[in-house]
Amino acid sequence: MDKIEQFRRQLENDRPAAKIDEIGQVVEVGDGVVKASGLMNVENFEMVEFENAKVFGLAMNLEEYETGIVVLGPDDAIKEGDTVKRTGKTVSVPVGPELIGRVVDPLGRPVDGKGPISAKEEYLIERPAPGVIDRQPVKTPLHTGILAIDSLVPIGRGQRELILGDRGLGKTAIAVDMILNQKDDKNRPVCIYVACGQKKSKVKRMVKILEDAGAMEYTIVVAAFADDPAAMLYLAPYAGCAMGEWFRDHGQDAVAVYDDLTKQAWAWREVSLVLRRPPGREAYPGDIFYLHSRLLERAARLSEKLGGGSLTALPIVETQAGDISGYIPTNVISITDGQIFLNPALFYKGQRPAIDVGTSVSRVGASAQLPATKKVAGTLKLDLAQFQELERFSEFTEELDPQTRQLLERGKRMRELLKQADLQPLPFEKEAVIIFAGVKGFLDDLPLESVAQFKEDLLEAVEESAAQTIDKIRATEKLEGEVEAKLEEIIKKVKKI
Repeated sequence: MDKIEQFRRQLENDRPAAKIDEIGQVVEVGDGVVKASGLMNVENFEMVEFENAKVFGLAMNLEEYETGIVVLGPDDAIKEGDTVKRTGKTVSVPVGPELIGRVVDPLGRPVDGKGPISAKEEYLIERPAPGVIDRQPVKTPLHTGILAIDSLVPIGRGQRELILGDRGLGKTAIAVDMILNQKDDKNRPVCIYVACGQKKSKVKRMVKILEDAGAMEYTIVVAAFADDPAAMLYLAPYAGCAMGEWFRDHGQDAVAVYDDLTKQAWAWREVSLVLRRPPGREAYPGDIFYLHSRLLERAARLSEKLGGGSLTALPIVETQAGDISGYIPTNVISITDGQIFLNPALFYKGQRPAIDVGTSVSRVGASAQLPATKKVAGTLKLDLAQFQELERFSEFTEELDPQTRQLLERGKRMRELLKQADLQPLPFEKEAVIIFAGVKGFLDDLPLESVAQFKEDLLEAVEESAAQTIDKIRATEKLEGEVEAKLEEIIKKVKKI
């Protein structure tokens, strides 16, 4: 063997270049999806890099001769014949307290113009949910500050509570109120708001509301905008979930709002159809249920042995014409621990928030209520459900006995009492005072149109002349004995004014 041949072989042996099976070639590109040949050892959900386009992709379809890759960014610069290289990394996001107060994309990159994020840890966006033994019962309340929710369909830390309804009925407003209401809680959770497929103007407006209220001090916003590639919309809820899990795993509480999973399902359908996965019902792929279950099952309250942290999931789903029997709504209902249904008929009658008492349910129930709220709101849900039935019945007859008429009148006043404007959440002690006035019958002789003014006057009077009573409710979390007597005295004074 001559010296030139020896030298060539030595160079081959010493070269640290990537192996031939770590590199592939773009065969086809279009609609945010690339088909690549080569990449013999690529793994499912592995990040790959398109060197010429300086953009990453996600390997999703591992076929015999080709790999289907979803592009995580614009695909304009990717051309047929370009080199695609394995990174050996599964898709992950930065996690930790460094993200609080920031707006990031589904890969954890800042989009708020406030500079880089120096997070010390990363979590895979797809992680297994905690097992049954690693969990404990949900019994600590997550107060939303919304009277109708905290009294009728309470949410506990570690729960999964679905918010669903037609477009424009106030689903996002409920989530924003919940975030704002955590500000004065000494054990406040970290809130992660995932905007999935929202307009940039809407996200900007919401971030401004949170900043003005001082709520960004404990909030992370993960934004996948409407004009982002479908793959980013699909990844966004998983990224937000992973960020919340870091706090849960470190013994803290976190709440993740996924707004909304309908758009995530549309994005997954789009990706799957372009990847030529077989379409099923309504053209959704067969794994559409698994898409949401492996996200929502990660919400849990961990056992004390694991630190006792929690991750609460508040998924939002959009319905069409109030139909909760649609494919995606029924899927998510079956995964969650209850739902808050916003009824368009109630909304257009002026009931805000338009929560349908008959259809909304919390499977955690009174376990996630403080003693004060539990005592005053114990039978409220049943009473309101009976009132709705009686109201429908009374439309067909005017001959009602006095007891039925009294139930109807009280129900109307309770419904009026539960009305609440956006961005005005209430602490639990004030909620307990308002509900106490209603269930004890103090409003029965008030004109219906005076109920809203009475509620304002009552809260004002309690703050001015009974601050100690309010402090006592807040400290003991109970409503009994002399506290009840003091409240009755204040309510009677307010009624005379």
